Amino acid sequence: MSFSLSEESRIIEMAWEDRTPFEAIELQFGMNEPLVIKFMRGRLKPKSFKLWRERVSGRNTKHLKLRNPEISRGYCPTQYKQR
Repeated sequence: MSFSLSEESRIIEMAWEDRTPFEAIELQFGMNEPLVIKFMRGRLKPKSFKLWRERVSGRNTKHLKLRNPEISRGYCPTQYKQR
């Protein structure tokens, strides 16, 4: 898959966000979780990749199947405040 720099930046941003599930990345960019992991491995420094993997592994909010069904939003209500 080939992405523009702005799309790559958005994928990385979505992958780091706690409340953005992998399914949202797949819906928007066509990359399932294993492809996102491969993508992140190729674009992050080794230490950053390791930190990211530790952060998202098993995180309930990164997987729709593990997420509380009452949560229907993909981001924190205070995440996009007007500045």
